[in-house]
Amino acid sequence: MSVTKQGETKAEDISVPGSALSGLIERAGKLRGPAPVHLWNPPHCGVIDIRIDRNGAWHHEGRPILREALVKLFATLLRREPDGSYVLVTPAEKLTISVEDVPFIAVELAIEGEGAAQTVVLRTNVGDVVTVDAEHPLRVAPGHAKDGLVPYVLVRGGLEARLARPLVHELASAFEQRGAEIGVVSSGHFFVIGPAEAAVTS
Repeated sequence: MSVTKQGETKAEDISVPGSALSGLIERAGKLRGPAPVHLWNPPHCGVIDIRIDRNGAWHHEGRPILREALVKLFATLLRREPDGSYVLVTPAEKLTISVEDVPFIAVELAIEGEGAAQTVVLRTNVGDVVTVDAEHPLRVAPGHAKDGLVPYVLVRGGLEARLARPLVHELASAFEQRGAEIGVVSSGHFFVIGPAEAAVTS
């Protein structure tokens, strides 16, 4: 892979020997929506030096992949395996990559409706739009002391997005208390954020 003087990874410069990735990259503009990776069962062909950092940025051989179309293409090929690892999958092969936390970041939030009819809708950094519901639940992991609550939403196929910090504060406006728990209503479901006394964002 070569990199431009500005440090941007070029789609046409990526070549993985013996793989179908190069051809798919060339057709990036023709793809619409996630690839049917759950239907593909190719052989495992090793590890490719691609890393998604905690901020959702993609890197190859230590260099950032700055081309948005290329990142979105790779995101459509991403799958989480039963052992928790992440792979890029084509009909011909699968290649293991490294993910520091989760692959996506939720960067935009909209709260629509009220009461039982309320919905929480999120957009990720790779363009997925997700309504929090039974199939796309919200979960909260305890963060570091400085991070407070760390919410995640299931996007698709075991792939999650972590809510960007500003969105956590937006989400807090929709918190409601039920008994000893604080949570958020979306699509008719109550998603627990945590104990009422602990559900304070920083």
